[in-house]
Amino acid sequence: MLHVGVVGDYDPGNETHRATDAALVHAAGALGTAAIGEWVATEKVGSGGARVLEGFDCLLIAPASPYRSTQGALEAIRHARTSDVPLLGTCGGFQHIVLEFARNVLGYDDAGHAELDPDASRLFITPLSCSLVGQTMPVHLEPGSLAATAYGRTEVLERYYCNFGLNPDYLGELVAEGLEVTATGPEGEPRVIELPGLRFFMGTLFVPQASSTASSPHPLIVALLEAAQKG
Repeated sequence: MLHVGVVGDYDPGNETHRATDAALVHAAGALGTAAIGEWVATEKVGSGGARVLEGFDCLLIAPASPYRSTQGALEAIRHARTSDVPLLGTCGGFQHIVLEFARNVLGYDDAGHAELDPDASRLFITPLSCSLVGQTMPVHLEPGSLAATAYGRTEVLERYYCNFGLNPDYLGELVAEGLEVTATGPEGEPRVIELPGLRFFMGTLFVPQASSTASSPHPLIVALLEAAQKG
């Protein structure tokens, strides 16, 4: 039995949240085990810190931001990064992985997100040139990456729900400190980021759980649970 902490502000009316619950069941079934996904509100992490995340085998930073507590989302990501807890962040999770890395690794305390503070002095997350909400688009995966290994191929189609992405002005600094872009969109835009050296640490701008089914569990969700299963 795997215990998965889903950090986000659950909304039963949000299709990506319902899909997240289902995708965990699909992936666990593919591995011949069971998984319990427990939603942990960002405000709870923000007030309680990493101690409220103890006992989870892995973490999933849910889509649908802005979160009620930005600090809670960032604390969950920091905990996974520094404690080597397998983590997958999708959509808003991808964006907050970038933000956490910018603040706590690059040292930019003022690293900001345009959705939360469009006038921030140093915006690492900015509006996309075109909204991706509701679009299914091709993604190119870097051979040998964690993502490509999970899919077993280098070209896939994925569904998006976002309007914000990584500001390319800061890409070089992030990469120089170890964050890798392992998948790109049609124009070379970052779509998957990974932090090598950890069991599983990945952010996807798309929402993989949205295309998971019982007969075809999403490979990235399976890979997350597999990393947790290996302990």
